Amino acid sequence: MNGSRKLKLGLQHLGSTWDFLWHRIPAGRQVTVRAGDLFIVSYPRSGNTWTRFLIGNLIYPDEPITFANVESRIPSLYLFSDRQLRHLPRIFKSHECFDPRYKNVIYITRDPRDVAVSAYHYSIKVNILPEDFPVEDFVPLFMSGEFGSGLLSDPRWGSWYDNVQGWLAMRHNRRFLLLRYEDMLQQPARELLKIAEFLNISGTPERLNRAIDLSSADRMRRLEKAEAKEWKLTKNTRQDKRFVREARSGTWKSELPPKSVQQIESEWGDLMQSLGYELSGSKGTPAEKPALAGS
Repeated sequence: MNGSRKLKLGLQHLGSTWDFLWHRIPAGRQVTVRAGDLFIVSYPRSGNTWTRFLIGNLIYPDEPITFANVESRIPSLYLFSDRQLRHLPRIFKSHECFDPRYKNVIYITRDPRDVAVSAYHYSIKVNILPEDFPVEDFVPLFMSGEFGSGLLSDPRWGSWYDNVQGWLAMRHNRRFLLLRYEDMLQQPARELLKIAEFLNISGTPERLNRAIDLSSADRMRRLEKAEAKEWKLTKNTRQDKRFVREARSGTWKSELPPKSVQQIESEWGDLMQSLGYELSGSKGTPAEKPALAGS
């Protein structure tokens, strides 16, 4: 490496160090963790924002969650510095791979075939991909866990498999609630009651139904239309592409080519089946779902 290259890298490192010290860099994995902190964790595009709306509307019954206030209620580790987070509620959005410091975790998993579809469309929205980029070329990049520029993916988050398997393997010795996005769609009141019990919050039918109604996909789309240019995660992205898309399961069946489905299933099939996701080529009933609450 020549001298000018070393100098350039050194200055870049110094600049990053000063940015961190002056609280210009989002906390991410460098967040200061306190004993009572709660982390809502998922791989990207697995329902984390929806879950934040549900929890926020459960916790703040008189202050409905919007895209304009969600970050001040349940902040993202990737939008605020560590210093800024010290002054915000201690319930955080995270996409990190297993972190032993997290002692209170709500973990959301989603069928990786649907995650791939959602990640593909989001990559177009944030201008990582051109409009005509083939989805079959995207899937191997998605599976590598290193595709994107921090908006979609980050090597620290790993692949879907790395992220999910790591948290499931190490979920013991902490308060841990495992949720499936698909179950939340099918029976939102039942799944939200589990969250309420986990948080030691009253989960009356009226309170649950109110939170669910205020977090519906239709309401979130209306809020996005009105607030997308203000929310940090969408204001610099394509406004003709929605952040809240289908909000349903099984879109991979019509959007992923068979080759892409086979690639995902051949690599991650065992973990998918252990979570109750039936493989396209399997016969019979899917594997038994795991217990949703951990010790």
